[in-house]
Amino acid sequence: MRLRSFALIAGTAFAALLGVTAPVASAEEPSSDVQPMIIGGQNASSGPWAARLFANGRQTCTSTIIAPQYILTAKHCVASSGTFTFRIGSLDQQSGGTMATGSTVTRHPSADLAIVRLTAPVNATYSPLGTTADVSVGQTVQVYGWGATSQCGSEINCQSRYLKVANVSVTSVSCRDYNGGIAVCARRGDGITAGGDSGGPMFASGRQVGVASTSDRQTTTAYTNITRYRPWIQQIAGV
Repeated sequence: MRLRSFALIAGTAFAALLGVTAPVASAEEPSSDVQPMIIGGQNASSGPWAARLFANGRQTCTSTIIAPQYILTAKHCVASSGTFTFRIGSLDQQSGGTMATGSTVTRHPSADLAIVRLTAPVNATYSPLGTTADVSVGQTVQVYGWGATSQCGSEINCQSRYLKVANVSVTSVSCRDYNGGIAVCARRGDGITAGGDSGGPMFASGRQVGVASTSDRQTTTAYTNITRYRPWIQQIAGV
């Protein structure tokens, strides 16, 4: 299945795209007008590992803190240069938690993954990373994000203030993300990802198994399968 980009979340030089499935649109081109956020679902009651990503002070994507000094997100969310900051450990993107600034960005060469090193360690609840045994076809899994809550014309204005969660059903563990990397694909359950959800986590069996890459904002979504890239993550972040 060919996937398309979710979202043009920020604007100008920091347009961040989430991706959409084949019938909908393609994911990370600066000229794309597609955008992602969780449509449907509900507000999350917990997400201490969640980190809202801001590019030059502008809300863009979702991410997770995986170690004291490392953030995991989608490569297309940090494709441009600039200042990346994160609000970590709060369900409310406008207050609470801990604010941190990125110092360096390491982008995966072939998958829609990136790791941002923070300028200083943050004491937080770190996202537990899964293995291939944690996710399988037919499984109901959870996706989280601050993305758009409807298919609005300007997704930057309709992204959620509070972290949302939705259930989706896995259809493949070896499909493709926006950059051609290995992905977990899923179909809509009680919600679907949209603009602003890019870079956010998919949890299966209580562990993070994916990073939001693409979505059609209607029925299908693709998350880079991080269980297949654990050696790369381990090499950079030590987890």
